[in-house]
Amino acid sequence: MRNQLKVLATLISFWSVFAPANADTPIDTLALKYAATITSEHISNHMHVLASDDYEGRETGKHGQKKAAAYLAEQFRSLDIPPYRDSTYFQEFPLIVQQSSSGSTITINGKAYTFMKDFFYMPGYEEQEWSTDQITFAGFGIEEENYNDYNGLDVAGRSLLMWVGEPIDADSNSVITGSTKMSSWTTNYRKKSRTAANKGARALFMVTSQMEENIRNFKHYIEKPSMKLDIGGEEEHGEGQMPVFYISVDMANAMLTNAKRKDVQDLKDRIAKRKKPYSFESKTDVMVSVKKTTDRLTSENVLAFIEGGDKKDEIVVLTAHYDHIGIDGDEVFNGADDDASGTTALLELAEAFMQAKKDGHGPRRSILIMPVAGEEKGLLGSKYYTENPVYPLENTVADLNIDMIGRLDEKHADNPNYVYLIGSDKLSNELHRISEEANSTYTNLELDYTYNDPNDPNRFYYRSDHYNFAKKNIPIIFYFNGTHEDYHKATDTVDKIDFEKMEKITRLVFYTCWELVNREERIQLNEELNPKN
Repeated sequence: MRNQLKVLATLISFWSVFAPANADTPIDTLALKYAATITSEHISNHMHVLASDDYEGRETGKHGQKKAAAYLAEQFRSLDIPPYRDSTYFQEFPLIVQQSSSGSTITINGKAYTFMKDFFYMPGYEEQEWSTDQITFAGFGIEEENYNDYNGLDVAGRSLLMWVGEPIDADSNSVITGSTKMSSWTTNYRKKSRTAANKGARALFMVTSQMEENIRNFKHYIEKPSMKLDIGGEEEHGEGQMPVFYISVDMANAMLTNAKRKDVQDLKDRIAKRKKPYSFESKTDVMVSVKKTTDRLTSENVLAFIEGGDKKDEIVVLTAHYDHIGIDGDEVFNGADDDASGTTALLELAEAFMQAKKDGHGPRRSILIMPVAGEEKGLLGSKYYTENPVYPLENTVADLNIDMIGRLDEKHADNPNYVYLIGSDKLSNELHRISEEANSTYTNLELDYTYNDPNDPNRFYYRSDHYNFAKKNIPIIFYFNGTHEDYHKATDTVDKIDFEKMEKITRLVFYTCWELVNREERIQLNEELNPKN
């Protein structure tokens, strides 16, 4: 340890002289000292454990996730961070697990059609039985200035029939984009269902001419059990609870038996040829029966609490999800980048801040370091915490969330010195400024705000655990490296991780958190959000 401290002192001295510091922000030598304990070697050691086959893909509620939780708790214990409550690091939360049943059917004019043969739907919808005597054909379900299937069409309470994709003219150009490049109405599969749900539609029947291929390609995802918190009442899930069924051409034609135009392929061709929407009502008898098998289990967030000093009642939360998507057959989905990378970063941050406290330089505000489970099932662990907080949310200063920081995306293939930041300015411009200053003073990463755009079609701001804190008006930053070819595949493995990149990003989180927990004044919400104004 003595030799290590000498090395650190030398590094700090060198940095103080040669580092390209922000002229307005002085170098904090203590911050440098403890950030230096965050190393690519330590990161690699933890990653090789958490993302190994022994942890079975860490699926929420399964053996591998429980094993990962035990590993995390043991690491916090080895750092001398005490259990947060009653000698445990675990905040358990109850879950309902539902799996689609082969008994699900859609009956059209007395003829029953079979789940996973004639139609399918994605996980997340409740068991349900309902019927309708009318279907609204809504073309492609697109709403654009130059092409609008909803023009003059009131769909509130209606069941809609529409084609997947978008109209393509005789020259293979999209009617929407005017080129061979497809619009987001094709590339973003959620866009049509969100639009229909926002207009009050009851259900959506999406016609595909590639039913067999779709079922083959998405079988693992379609048959994957869905989860929700077992806390009573209605739980947000799926696309706003509006069911979306992908149906065959034969099923769609059956829905049009009593209509003037009875062939959905002819309707598709008509729209593409005229480049104009076409919609109508069709009288038909449709009965939907969605069957589910139900089970109950528990999962757990892992809580490590480093108590602060004179401002200990105020808390900064550090989060990352340690669950992933488990096993499919013989394939283990190790989830090295998603999100063993963020989880490992939390362990390094815990070590750095706890060492500072042991040396008499502990944080003024308290730090809750919380690896959460259930993210892959719908941000469930973080939702449970924010609905059942261990520490008052009104005393929670910010949440810094780390989800995928170990790889490069296509945009930055030649430059690993980057990180996407999402949400830093949405609730607190002060937090954004602190983040920028921490980077310019210490790490000099390229901070890419592409996905911070409110119009980002990927909607990443809503897709990781920080969002549950943001919904409670708690300022957040989401650290992210973008997606890559191994996202949610069994090939997301440790051998592809850039540990030096991870070290640098984790240090940026450390420097940002160091300022948040040690500054005199708590950061403030933006003026329009601050209840004190």
